Amino acid sequence: MEQNKDDKRRNREDMEKKRSMIHYLGLFGVVSLISYTIAVVFSPLAYPGYDWMAQAVSDLSAQNAPSKFLWEQLSALHGVCGMVSVMMVCVFVSYKKVWNKMMRIGIYLFAVMNWISNVGYKLFPLSDSGYAGTFIDIMHVYVITVLTVLLSIASLVFITIGGFRKDGCRSLAGWALFALLMMFTGAIGTGIVPKAYFGIVERFSVFAATSFNAVLGIYLFLGFYTNDKK
Repeated sequence: MEQNKDDKRRNREDMEKKRSMIHYLGLFGVVSLISYTIAVVFSPLAYPGYDWMAQAVSDLSAQNAPSKFLWEQLSALHGVCGMVSVMMVCVFVSYKKVWNKMMRIGIYLFAVMNWISNVGYKLFPLSDSGYAGTFIDIMHVYVITVLTVLLSIASLVFITIGGFRKDGCRSLAGWALFALLMMFTGAIGTGIVPKAYFGIVERFSVFAATSFNAVLGIYLFLGFYTNDKK
């Protein structure tokens, strides 16, 4: 036991002295979150009459939305940076075996969710703000969104349970649990709140995944050793 603690301490000290490119790529997750936040905050400036309290974020990037061009400019770094970060996390935890099997499965599911989200929403953007009922709208709402939410919840559950079972991973498990609660708040809230407040609760869901991706990126930058007990 003492030997394991000494090994972990030495690994942490070595990581603090020298970080490789893969660790710095984790910071792309933070860049992704910043890009997305800027797009959500400032894209409505190009959408006259947009009510952020009542309307979904996806309305800003609908095919006929006046804010579509500005959205694509401001969110240009969101998808690509988020994917780079989460894939580097997958490579690191797979190669280093940093976490237990349950946590690694959670990370892999989270990466799959990011792929489906990034590719799916580009293939099937809303045809109109709200829901126009076309084929691409059906794919957007009932296929891509459902898969994204289900995979997000499943991945966060795996990471939360696995993290609380392993010493040194409980803080990350706490972040996963917080993101999971945000996801549930958005998923459940959109079905029960008045339409005038739909946009508020919907943002809990859309920010849950991208925020947790940023958290994973920070942990990757730190080498996943910050929570090891000395």
